[in-house]
Amino acid sequence: MAFDPGAVGRAFSEHRFDDALGHLAKDVKWTIVGYMVLEGADAVRQTCRDTLESLEGTRMEFDRCVTAAGGDVVAVDTVARYVRADGMTAVASCAIYEFADDKITAITSYAVEIDPHDPGAQPPPRGR
Repeated sequence: MAFDPGAVGRAFSEHRFDDALGHLAKDVKWTIVGYMVLEGADAVRQTCRDTLESLEGTRMEFDRCVTAAGGDVVAVDTVARYVRADGMTAVASCAIYEFADDKITAITSYAVEIDPHDPGAQPPPRGR
């Protein structure tokens, strides 16, 4: 089967890391805007493992997942709800994946918490 960068980007954005991590370049750089920059495949893999561990017992619901792919660049726009026994959080995000030779060389991610009942509104205050 031919390599599909759009499918790899979508898998990463939907936290299906097993389907995407094999496509990381050794020197990949992941910029999580406003939060941190990870350099190297090992750092990205560890963060993905940590993410999955933090989501244990959480049901993920993707209300939106739009993928735009062209050449060596893929953008994935998502709205996800994370449902736990103690409540629900929703996040709107967009990630841009840059590829070379079927490997992800760079990821730039933007994310913002939103009201889970109204994606166009600010998130509700904590404790509500």
